[in-house]
Amino acid sequence: MAAPSLDPGAVKVYTVNGAPSASSSSLPDWLTRKRQQQGKGKRARTEHIEGTIDLVQYFEFPEASNRIRTTRDGHFAVATGTYKPQMRVFDLDQLALKFERHSEAENVDFLILSDDWTKTVHLQSDRTIEVHNQSGFYYKTRIPRFGRALAYHSPSCDLLTGGSGSEIFRLNLDQGRFMTPLDLSEGGEDIEGVNAVDVNPAHQLFSFGTSGNGTVQFWDPRSRSRVGVLRVPMAGLLPAGGLGSAMDTDLAVTALSSRMDGLNLAVGTSTGHTLLYDLRSNQPYAIKDQGYGLPVENVSWIEGGHKMASDSLVLSADKKVLKIWDRNTPATNFTSVTPANDINHVHHLPGSGLIMLANEGIQMTTYYIPQLGPAPRWCSFLDNITEEMEEQSTRNVYEDFKFVERSELTALGLDHLVGTPALKPYMHGYFVAAELYTTARLIANPYAYAEHRERLVQEKMEKMAETRIRARKNQPSVKVNKALAERLRKSDAKTARKATAGEGKPAAVELASDPRFKALFENPEFQIDETSREFALINPSTAAQKAKLRRDEDEEDDMAEMDGSEAEEKDEDMSDESDEDGKRITIAGPVTRKAQPKVAPGRSAARPNQRPQKSSPRLVSSFSSHNGTVRSTNPEATFGQLRRSTSRGQKDQHTNGRGSSSSLVRPTADGGMEMSFIPSSSSRKDRPKPVKKAETFGAGLQKGVVDEREKETGRGGRTQRRTGIRSGSKNVFRRM
Repeated sequence: MAAPSLDPGAVKVYTVNGAPSASSSSLPDWLTRKRQQQGKGKRARTEHIEGTIDLVQYFEFPEASNRIRTTRDGHFAVATGTYKPQMRVFDLDQLALKFERHSEAENVDFLILSDDWTKTVHLQSDRTIEVHNQSGFYYKTRIPRFGRALAYHSPSCDLLTGGSGSEIFRLNLDQGRFMTPLDLSEGGEDIEGVNAVDVNPAHQLFSFGTSGNGTVQFWDPRSRSRVGVLRVPMAGLLPAGGLGSAMDTDLAVTALSSRMDGLNLAVGTSTGHTLLYDLRSNQPYAIKDQGYGLPVENVSWIEGGHKMASDSLVLSADKKVLKIWDRNTPATNFTSVTPANDINHVHHLPGSGLIMLANEGIQMTTYYIPQLGPAPRWCSFLDNITEEMEEQSTRNVYEDFKFVERSELTALGLDHLVGTPALKPYMHGYFVAAELYTTARLIANPYAYAEHRERLVQEKMEKMAETRIRARKNQPSVKVNKALAERLRKSDAKTARKATAGEGKPAAVELASDPRFKALFENPEFQIDETSREFALINPSTAAQKAKLRRDEDEEDDMAEMDGSEAEEKDEDMSDESDEDGKRITIAGPVTRKAQPKVAPGRSAARPNQRPQKSSPRLVSSFSSHNGTVRSTNPEATFGQLRRSTSRGQKDQHTNGRGSSSSLVRPTADGGMEMSFIPSSSSRKDRPKPVKKAETFGAGLQKGVVDEREKETGRGGRTQRRTGIRSGSKNVFRRM
């Protein structure tokens, strides 16, 4: 039966002892310890649960732990560690340390021989085997080679020891002597050592995992002879290019575990792979890669657990990661845990969701996975605690501390506290007390709240303004290149009309509303400069039209400027008619002045894309009369304008015969110019006024002329204002 498919992220993993795993979201260890030392109220208990839980007190070693196992009755846990080398026994019913016992050498592996902790056997690193009982150290013997693994065959009381070399040493605990060892090199096998020893619980078949050739040998305990050899497929496990003369010795079997049914065997290799075999076949039916390329430390079958987890789950672990997966779907993990320290040994409590780890840290780690199985009887309260933790919402910001990065710490002026107890380094920043952070923030920026409030008010006002202005639906926002957007809109509207009439292709999506070209109408960096040379080369017709428009505007400005100058000249001529004849105007010399552009009526003074006006030379002229008075002419008139006005006067004199001023221009010795002219004696008032043309509008109607017949008959209307009328605004008679 296949296990139900579970999301690995949905499987809850609770750290109930030791440092939190890297994959779990727990509080830092120092923060949890500090909160444990503070108050004893409800809040302290809640924070204690939300951090890590010390399920078993003093569940640790001074430096590191090597191996951990529980007794068959489930009331005790036995662990070995260093330094100094020692064994510790924990009473699980009391959730506390029972006693500790020291040894002379570091432990490599140990077994619990009795149902409780009273009888244990230890394989030490100095090639000795120690037997302990309830009173303490009982017996010690020595083996010829350094040992690596232990196994116990209870029907014959044989203690099997594998180590360097090809021999398996048998110590019979009933007789108290060594028996004939098992030589695994029979048949010409090249064996460097035995890394794992397993005894099948169903039919007591011996399994030995060897290094050198990567094989698993099976021996029958009744005949003490080899019954088969299982060769691990090296081609599928070694990396590409690893097959060769020297690389053949790198593959080794490092872990073995038999299932209770007696037919399935899990094999862990030095390449980080776990292979599952059926003893009736020499080919693996499932292969699992740990992913780190490190040797597999432990392999075990999880049986008798929760109904959500089937009986086909396998646990495999190397130094970095622990993975639980289904044998039918090895590619998918049921869950995986990455501890904070390297793993040395993993022990799963049968029939429960509790997993204990011996690692390179001071504290041994215990994980509880409710989906894997229920909590053991001695810690059944874990079920209630985990249910409460699932109901509580996860806190992203701690109440007592604030996480601050180094840049923000400098901005607050707290960088001088680095290295002091006020700042706790964590990841890429520091933990700061919440009260200290609030105070420093107010000192650094006392107007932070006011600015924040003003920003919120401004955002709210902008939203309200948007609701008042009802824009056309589906109207794209255009901030730049409005002329281009308008042209595109007109082109799209024209295309849409043709498509509606059936004359063209279907209407396409507007370019301004296309998200691919959104930045063209919103980002100022994409503003099109229509006055640039590149734009003129790409759009010659548009550039020509704009250039013509600019020329027309410049000509209008010049005409307006010239008309203003002529009007000033006319005023001067009319004011000088009463003066005597023969007045002389002397040009003092060319003086360059900046031309002030004339602004035509109805036109703004500054126009976009207007070419700068070039300054022209100006002449400051003065004339003297016979009585010695001096008057100044128009100082803004250019010499060309004065010359044109003089020429126009001469032309009028010759053509019309009317009196006009005659002028004479000649250079002076100092490089200047001298101009003389005689004003005309006739008045400009005698000149005929221009006839106003009639303006035609409507059907045969005219405006601006008076019919002579109507004028004679008196039907032309009133030509003067009324006098002696009553005022409408004041209740008096007044003359208009």
